[in-house]
Amino acid sequence: MASTIQALPTEVVYLITAGEVIDSLASVVRELVENSLDAGATRIVVYLWPQQWRIRVADNGCGMNLEDLQQAATAHSTSKIRSSDDLWKINSLGFRGEALHSLTTLAELEILSRPADGNLGWRVVYGDDGKAQAVEATAIAPGTVVTVSNLFGNCPSRRQGLPSATQQMKAVQSTIHHIALCHPQVTWQLWQNDRVWFTISPAATTGKLLPQILPQVRQGDLQELKLNIPHPQNSALSEKLRAGVPPVEQTSVTQHSALSTQHSALSLVVGLPDRCHRHRPDWVRIAVNGRMVKSPELEQTILSAFHRTLPRDRYPICLLHLEISPDQINWNRNPAKTEIYLNEINYWQEQITQAIDQALRIDAANFKEAVHTTRVSKLLKAAEEKGGYHFQPKTENTQHSLKAVAQVSNTYIVAEHSGGMWLVEQHIAHERVLYEQICDNWQLVPVEPSIILYQLSPAQVSQLQRIGLEIETFGEQLWAVRNIPALLQQREDCADAILELSWGGDLQTAQVAVACRSAIRNGTPLNLQEMQTLLDQWQRTRNPRTCPHGRPIYLSLEESALARFFRRHWVIGKSHGI
Repeated sequence: MASTIQALPTEVVYLITAGEVIDSLASVVRELVENSLDAGATRIVVYLWPQQWRIRVADNGCGMNLEDLQQAATAHSTSKIRSSDDLWKINSLGFRGEALHSLTTLAELEILSRPADGNLGWRVVYGDDGKAQAVEATAIAPGTVVTVSNLFGNCPSRRQGLPSATQQMKAVQSTIHHIALCHPQVTWQLWQNDRVWFTISPAATTGKLLPQILPQVRQGDLQELKLNIPHPQNSALSEKLRAGVPPVEQTSVTQHSALSTQHSALSLVVGLPDRCHRHRPDWVRIAVNGRMVKSPELEQTILSAFHRTLPRDRYPICLLHLEISPDQINWNRNPAKTEIYLNEINYWQEQITQAIDQALRIDAANFKEAVHTTRVSKLLKAAEEKGGYHFQPKTENTQHSLKAVAQVSNTYIVAEHSGGMWLVEQHIAHERVLYEQICDNWQLVPVEPSIILYQLSPAQVSQLQRIGLEIETFGEQLWAVRNIPALLQQREDCADAILELSWGGDLQTAQVAVACRSAIRNGTPLNLQEMQTLLDQWQRTRNPRTCPHGRPIYLSLEESALARFFRRHWVIGKSHGI
């Protein structure tokens, strides 16, 4: 097996952003684990002895031959790039060739490795210059074991400035969780002080893996979606990257290749807004080509896409993974590789918004089957947790997938579909319909005679002006409103609605208030045609799961659940006690 690790040319070293940051146990684990993944490992075991400042990472990757092992820890040595051109087509997690060399200056480094096609393994101990100090043959299964001992032993002040061991272990756990979500096919095992700490079993998709990491989220709470997306057509081709301009100065220019005609992939794991949400935006996560990254622009895009689907002060669960041609990305922005420049970011924001809209729509014809108990309360709970929720492109028949059957308490519409029945709360379903119509076509219309309001405070007057209403003094403690939202035009309680709008909030808050005020009230009797029309309109909305305040709109009772509850699977003899 020929050597694949080589020292980088000097001109490439100068182009690389400041060296690897080895500043904690977590950063060591991250660098070693990324090397394992680049080696094709499907099983990775991490051993930690925090009090001894020792870390070991063992994997079943492709391994290294002796020549590569002797070169692995020298400065700027890597198998992943060769020239400056390669900086713009990075497909690996690591590429700078600095992590192992940095570790030799901060700790004692030992590597055992055996290539998959080799009959013999080797053990190499490195000196603080990265050169091999001791080399010996050793028995080892195919793969690599890296041991870092006495980390920061020669820099006691570095240890003193670090968080406690407990906090560092939390950082390690978070690091592994991030990486595991990007690589769900890998088996993980973490040991701490010679005891198993936690394991992560492989899964087919990120959504199937997530409940292992976030136990309060159930599989039925999540919706997964994967789309192929064409690369953006960027007419601003530039040779600046090839001309040696430092990467940190590049913000929107890329050197396109033949890959520009191929497709990228967008994978989403979305927490259904009526089933799970968070107090903080801590589970809005973005990954690009196998690594979690920080992208405030994309994070804000995700939050905006969930706007008015969640209760107040709640945030979504959303994991986004973009698999993009390397020529669209500049990884060489900061040493930890967690911040990137993404070319054509407006294009990706648009694609993400559309994908989330797709994931939040309802396919009423396809329901998951779940195991339900016979108690009514548990039946309802199970129905709430397991009701089907799949994206399906809208067709001519989609709006008729629900058939209005009856009305309960002049509040709930009973709807039949091929998989069971739904209960739809008429007021908030209509509120969702009206809200999206208002957002798409916010219109203020003149009103004659004017709406007269009494005893408004200066703040209330300013608020009405802020949302676009024309208001002027009409007399002592009287104000005349000359235009109003179109939906309120026919309402008898129009003055009350305007007064409600004066109490604060931005335009979106006002739009929600108008939708709520204009929606069909609970307690209003509807005939079958009116119910059917409402169901059809509601199913066509972008976010049919919740109202603009975040309340759930419908409850599904599957046919399989009803069959279990009424024991329809019993044989006749058994049901008669024979």
